[in-house]
Amino acid sequence: MSPRALLALGSNLGDRDANIRAALDRLEDENALCVVAMSTIRTTAPVGGPPQPDYRNAAALADTHLPPRKLLAAMQRAEEHVGRRLGGERWGPREVDVDLILYGDETIDEPDLTVPHPRMAERRFVLEPAAEIAPDMVHPVLHRTLRQLFEALP
Repeated sequence: MSPRALLALGSNLGDRDANIRAALDRLEDENALCVVAMSTIRTTAPVGGPPQPDYRNAAALADTHLPPRKLLAAMQRAEEHVGRRLGGERWGPREVDVDLILYGDETIDEPDLTVPHPRMAERRFVLEPAAEIAPDMVHPVLHRTLRQLFEALP
């Protein structure tokens, strides 16, 4: 059985909704994953970083045959395909951002890849769409469902 990955997607430049869909389409076209569910795309205010436009955010639940590092590489290629340039301003505006939030029940702690995503439990823009499509998925470190984590937000 393929691992199930949870991705968070965001965009605040250009056609934001189209950018999110284009990144997912690219991942499917590359055979990196197969989207099982996608949340509603919602508007959120930027968190941190320089002044910038509001984001559109979504989550996607997908099956993948790729190990986490290869999935990360495919996600970065999808971001570049949509127009994101590497080396852009940290937490600055972007055409698309694709983050690996959960990868099955695995935990990974490497310099450029941390799963579960280290700040997911405190970010409404991640948890709200994630809880919409995968409410019973369990955070492998906190041992709480995404619904529980979302409901615990202030």
